[in-house]
Amino acid sequence: MPDHVAGRSVADRSADARAVIGRVTADLLSGSHRGVIVDSPPGAGKSTLVVELAKRLADTGEPVMIVAQTNEQVDDLVDRLATAHGQGAQPDSGDDSDDDRGSLTIGRLSASGYVPSERVVRHLGGPDAVDDSVTVAGKVGDLGRPAVTIATAAKWARTGAAEWPEGGWRWAILDEAYQMRSDGLLAIAPRFAAGTALFVGDPGQLDPFATIDGDRWAGSAWDPTDSAVAVVRSHNPGLPVHRLPYSWRLPASAAPLVCKAFYPFTPFEAGSGPQDRAMKVSGIGSALSGPTGFAGPVDQAIDLAAESGWALYELPARHTVRTDAEALDACARLAARLVRREATVFDPAYADGRQVTADRIAIGAAHRDQAAGIRAALDRLGADLAGVTVDTANRLQGREYDVCIVLHPLSGRRDATAFHLETGRLCVLLSRHRHACIVVARAGIPELLDAHPHTDPVHLGVPVKFPDGWEAHQAVLAHLAEHRVPAGAGGR
Repeated sequence: MPDHVAGRSVADRSADARAVIGRVTADLLSGSHRGVIVDSPPGAGKSTLVVELAKRLADTGEPVMIVAQTNEQVDDLVDRLATAHGQGAQPDSGDDSDDDRGSLTIGRLSASGYVPSERVVRHLGGPDAVDDSVTVAGKVGDLGRPAVTIATAAKWARTGAAEWPEGGWRWAILDEAYQMRSDGLLAIAPRFAAGTALFVGDPGQLDPFATIDGDRWAGSAWDPTDSAVAVVRSHNPGLPVHRLPYSWRLPASAAPLVCKAFYPFTPFEAGSGPQDRAMKVSGIGSALSGPTGFAGPVDQAIDLAAESGWALYELPARHTVRTDAEALDACARLAARLVRREATVFDPAYADGRQVTADRIAIGAAHRDQAAGIRAALDRLGADLAGVTVDTANRLQGREYDVCIVLHPLSGRRDATAFHLETGRLCVLLSRHRHACIVVARAGIPELLDAHPHTDPVHLGVPVKFPDGWEAHQAVLAHLAEHRVPAGAGGR
């Protein structure tokens, strides 16, 4: 497959991304800044950046702390660090001859009830482990002075000063920093107060979650419900800000829409070209008939998504309860049909094709009860669909699949609340896929938006967030209108 993209080769684009990493490294090591910020669009290689820079900072001989927001993220980073730089890693064959891979020791700081996941266990030593680069403990002192220590923000906040190395940590990397509340940053900042911090995150994803009304602090420079990055920038306007320029996850069919709708002031492009990826589905045969065979709109939506990267499976307009049975069933049937039509995706990494198995499909929704209803519908359709991921946008954040099916947050609603209009929620749902995305929605959402214009209060001192949810939804729906497949009566 060609690697030519809009006049620049994929190799050139990779070189651009490497140049950004070089500039970030230079700013970190210069000692001229207390912090460095890296903005990353979806699938831009943020985790790869964190893994690489953790090794470079550890090579200075000073301790490195990494802060993530969930245990899943911590375990993922532990696995990636150990695989890339642990004792079982292969020697680096690149130009950096002094990059001594295979020497990084990693500490996984955990709560007392933590049970190591399989991807962590494989690095703990033992007969079935690939290496013994990782140590797990509940206290810093029990980790044995590793080069890199990783934990959630909540766990870091509970480490007492007696556990810290002398002077604290010289280097700190805060992953998913836009999803971290500033009060969480305040709780852990003393641990690296004398050092330098790297803030890495995606400004277009979900805002930090808070269970209280934060209007009383709106506009203040220390708003505890604001993101860690926003508060850091308000107090340190001179910090260098870098941006990763390409999304290596999103295909060329998706990056322009996601950029226009969610990142108009921080543009990015797809790292791959229109011809670099493809998705093909087999024909409709008798073997696929029966209770789970759905010739008609379901197949048309899948074919359109395979061809163009997008499809809007549109159910008839109707106001419904949140757990709209027809919409939930449609999401499940689309996933079942993808699996049973043996969809195959092609990519330079697997030029001969790779089948889209159930575990390479995700179905995203706004609410947990919707996700539970979709899972129940999948269970009714067959055991071969057990591997399909079904979850909310909050839990799908940071994950990647070949094909995503999205239940539109405004489908069947009578109103457009701030929750359902949140820009980050829609952004997460529409940016998890490598090849195709199918949106399931009832007709009438544009009219709903027109009837419920943006009415969020404007606070003095608070920068206006643009695009807001209303604008983003309108941009997405305008694009999806060109990829519409009417479902017909009964959703079939």
